[in-house]
Amino acid sequence: MGYFLRKQPSFLFFLVILHCVAREARTLSSDGEALIAFKKAVTNSDGIFINWREQDVDPCNWKGVRCDNQSKRVIYLILAYRKLVGPIPPEIGRLNQLQTLSLQGNSLYGSLPPELGNCTRLQQLYLQGNYISGYIPSEFGDLVELETLDLSSNTLRGSIPHSLDKLTKLSSFNVSMNFLTGAIPSDGSLANFNETSFIGNRDLCGKQINSVCKDALQSPSDGTQLPSAEDANKSSSTRLVISAVATVGALLLVALMCFWGCFLYKNFGKKDIHGFGVELCGGSSVVMFHGDLPYATKDILKKLETMGEESVIGSGGFGTVYKLAMDDGNVFALKRIVKTNEGRDRFFDRELEILGSVKHRNLVNLRGYCNSPSSKLLIYDYLPGGSLDGVLHVPEKKADPADPAEQADPAEPAEPLDWDTRINIILGAAKGLAYLHHDCSPRIIHRDIKSSNILLDANFEARVSDFGLAKLLEDEQSHITTIVAGTFGYLAPEYMQSGRATETTDVYSFGVLVLEILNGKRPTDASFIEKGLNIVGWLNFLVGENREREIVDPNCEGVQTETLDALLSLAKQCVSSLPEERPTMHRVVQMLESDVITPCPSDFYDSE
Repeated sequence: MGYFLRKQPSFLFFLVILHCVAREARTLSSDGEALIAFKKAVTNSDGIFINWREQDVDPCNWKGVRCDNQSKRVIYLILAYRKLVGPIPPEIGRLNQLQTLSLQGNSLYGSLPPELGNCTRLQQLYLQGNYISGYIPSEFGDLVELETLDLSSNTLRGSIPHSLDKLTKLSSFNVSMNFLTGAIPSDGSLANFNETSFIGNRDLCGKQINSVCKDALQSPSDGTQLPSAEDANKSSSTRLVISAVATVGALLLVALMCFWGCFLYKNFGKKDIHGFGVELCGGSSVVMFHGDLPYATKDILKKLETMGEESVIGSGGFGTVYKLAMDDGNVFALKRIVKTNEGRDRFFDRELEILGSVKHRNLVNLRGYCNSPSSKLLIYDYLPGGSLDGVLHVPEKKADPADPAEQADPAEPAEPLDWDTRINIILGAAKGLAYLHHDCSPRIIHRDIKSSNILLDANFEARVSDFGLAKLLEDEQSHITTIVAGTFGYLAPEYMQSGRATETTDVYSFGVLVLEILNGKRPTDASFIEKGLNIVGWLNFLVGENREREIVDPNCEGVQTETLDALLSLAKQCVSSLPEERPTMHRVVQMLESDVITPCPSDFYDSE
């Protein structure tokens, strides 16, 4: 016994050593520590991080994570559409065996970490649909295995690094819908991509977008170094402080001027003021979403004060639309909504904040709004292609009473859309609506899908507009919004009876839209009304006669029989009188991509 007691300290020391070794063996791997740093940098509300535990040996069983079976190194990190909010931390660069990083559709902000360039095994990088700002790091040129790079629909600035031109394996590249400027590198792999990879940026130029560079920035090969991400961030922070101070001072000045202007107007009875000048006085403010509107508040207010009837470019059930042209040449669309209930301002602002966070390449981007005493002025991207309604149907030309020649000149019919363009518009509208139904948070029921709410960019790419406005403007005293929200001819039968909007009522309206695009006539065209039908009734009649192909616009060129049959089958499912028989919009997109977009061999051997 005495011997044992004398040896006990050594025995206890041995146990301590064993405990430390065992504890060390259970320490989280380096990849796991990098992911924990990512978890701490962002917030999340859908529970994806619940099983991310620091006491685990490795992260291979964590949600959204996949490891190599042998090395236990992380190779996939897939956290798309997971309500992540926060910056991407530099520790992400420690995942140097990563092959796929998928973070799209979240609310990530801040700069792109240059450390991502350490992930040299990366093959797919998806970061679209966030609020990432700053510059594209030149270190991304070290991602030599990269095949897909999607940075679209963010708020990135500066030029596209010349180093990206050296990514020889790049087969998919998209930086559209940002604020990029300067010359697009064209000596390497980026020369293989067309305008769709770059649309929606400010002052980009290059042969890919058929724009000659007038004051092109020198590339690094010319001896001029692009600013580093660190320097850019410091400069951006300094500018932000200066801009904030200047904006506050400008707002005070504008408020004082507006007050004085309103006093003069009230006391001296000026009645020759046009545009927004009067209603902007006394407390107007501009709210910008995620830096999406790169102008000082005073510059926007100054422009709004000078706008009048000559700026009107359209009108609809939700308000008048104006063209807002800034001094730098950028153009936006301004939708004016007259306030009906001052007590709902706080609700209105909160809902607009939600709508401003919804980003998708097939949705019209809400950049911000001006809150004036008598109306809300919503600021959207301006799309030069106009509305689908204006393209499909001959618009009524408004004559100028002061111009006899204008009165005598009849409206010229628009050039009919060819088959491929119509299919592309249908697919774009479907993707935008599917995102609203299934992928954005909270999910949104549009309630007013129609051709005038499908806008087109210069390449005839479809953007769904006015989403969320029907719910936003409904009568708070009544739950029935059918007649106010919807448009006759597009409404599902059960929607007209109950006034209850669901995803399936949107699907029905989309089916009507498909028929309208195929046929070229409005759903309630006079030729249908004469037969006591609308476009859906006319389709059903043709189906009964086994003549459904006759619904296609005879002026449409390039119609493919197999594709047409698949599209008509899809449209018939969407406009079924039974809601439960209609497909979801996700399913609609799948059917379009598999049965309609993918060419069949028989498509190229049409009936002779």
